[in-house]
Formats: sequence, structure tokens, C-alpha cells
Amino acid sequence: MIIAIDGPAASGKSTIARKVAKKLNYRYVSTGAMYRAITYRSHKEKVDVYDEKALARIAQKYSVTFVKKNSEQRVMIDGEDVTDYLYTPKVDSMVSFVARSVAVREQLVKQQRSLSKAGDVVMEGRDIGTVVLENADVKIFLTASAKERARRRTKELESRGHYCSEERLIRELVNRDKIDSTRKVSPLTKACGAFSIDTTGKTIEEVVDLIMQIINESSASAKAK
Repeated sequence: MIIAIDGPAASGKSTIARKVAKKLNYRYVSTGAMYRAITYRSHKEKVDVYDEKALARIAQKYSVTFVKKNSEQRVMIDGEDVTDYLYTPKVDSMVSFVARSVAVREQLVKQQRSLSKAGDVVMEGRDIGTVVLENADVKIFLTASAKERARRRTKELESRGHYCSEERLIRELVNRDKIDSTRKVSPLTKACGAFSIDTTGKTIEEVVDLIMQIINESSASAKAK
């Protein structure tokens, strides 16, 4: 099966998708990490996020790949392991501007579809069910309040040694939601037929169990046909 999980920043997509993939023994693909890798590379090469041609050059020049090291998935770009740099405040502040680039999206969507060809994959992002994998067997759309998402992101950043006030993160997340949902190319929106789950106040395990129930019911229904 092909499972598509979408939702806004810090809605729990990555953690939940990773756990669902592990339960199914499927491959896990974070498309958000791919955009963050291009963002990191753009920042490293001092590219202006409003310079469409420069962003296109970065996206065309470098491929983002995933490798496993010590049972952990790492994100690579141009042979460099950039995993530990993807969720820094600097990348956080730039990634929505990079992700709205038509050229960047075209290049990464090609890579993402290629990664899904073998099937048995859980892919998460913001346009998986609407654009990248429109024919996914199961589509999930995760949401959460801005306050809840800011709390999660604060905790995540602190675990990586970065500190940012929760109030500032709420403002940034609301602004990012606006950018992601109003961009002209592949805006963030719930896909037709997607199951919506509000993760506010729910544990990771509760959300994973809900998704597994949806997947099992969809699988049983497909077999019955």
C-alpha cells in the first residue's frame, strides 16, 4: 500500500508517519526533510530565497537521498549528512519561501514519486495526497492548534540545543500556515477522501492507533472488492 500523510508544520507528521511505517515494515519518506535539505543548501551557498533562478539551480544540481545509519534514517544532500541542521531556527524561517518555488517543487516531486514506485511506503508532507501521490491507498490529514504545535516545536528545538520562545514560534507557525496554504503551487489543503485527525491533546500512540485502524479497515475493504 501507499500511505499519504499531510498537515501543517509541527502537527506530528514526521513522528507519527515514522511509527506507522515501522509498524507496517514500510519505507518512510519525509518530503519536508527534502525541502529543508534544499533550504539548508541554499543558505549555505548564500542564495536569496526570492531568487527563483538560483533556487532552481540548487534543486537541479543536488539530489536528496535517505540512508540508514545505526537503524536511524539520515538525510543526505551531495554526500553530506545534513540531518542535524534541518530543524534549526534559520532553516525554519526560510523553508516556506523555498518550498513555494515552482522549480524546487517540480524537481522534488519527481524524486518523491520515484521513491514511491516500489510501493509499501508511508510518505508525509503538505501536498502528498493532493499532488505527489494522488492515487495513494490511504490519505491522512493531521491538524493541531497553533499553541500545541508551538509547544511541540519548542521541545523539539530544545532537544537539539536550540532555544526559541513559544510565543515567537506561534507567530512563525501561523505565518507559515498562511504561506503554505495560499501559495500558487501545491498549497497545503486536505485531499479529497482524506481522513482528518486533530492531534491536539492526543498522545503519539493514540494517533498512530487511529491511523492503523483506518489502514486496516481500508485494506480489508479493498480485499473485499
